[in-house]
Amino acid sequence: QVQPVESGGGSVQAGGSLRLSCKASGGTYSRYCMGWFRQAPGKKREGVAAISIGGGSTYYDDSVKDRFTISHDNTKNTVYLQMNSLKPEDSARYYCAATDGLWDGYICTTNSYEYTSWGQGTQVTVSS
Repeated sequence: QVQPVESGGGSVQAGGSLRLSCKASGGTYSRYCMGWFRQAPGKKREGVAAISIGGGSTYYDDSVKDRFTISHDNTKNTVYLQMNSLKPEDSARYYCAATDGLWDGYICTTNSYEYTSWGQGTQVTVSS
């Protein structure tokens, strides 16, 4: 089973940028999904972005399209979330998660029930 570990959170002013990293260890799957989720205090967890490992396709929730970019470095087994034009409403704890192995052609999304391994999260705070 893939175990994700996040890093890279911090505080930034509105309009700024941050890059989150998620190192994936363990697992022997050739095709699986990794996703980023976030949860602000008092709010439900929401999906942010997902990427197919082994396939390369990406998925973004509408709230972050054109501002966030998810990518994967195969040599480092690390998924990145580049966050630009940050807004105060992006403030949350960001979690990285991984699914189990999947079949070729599977479309990765941010349906959280598909994800079986979760990291501890990293805090992102955007001030106005």
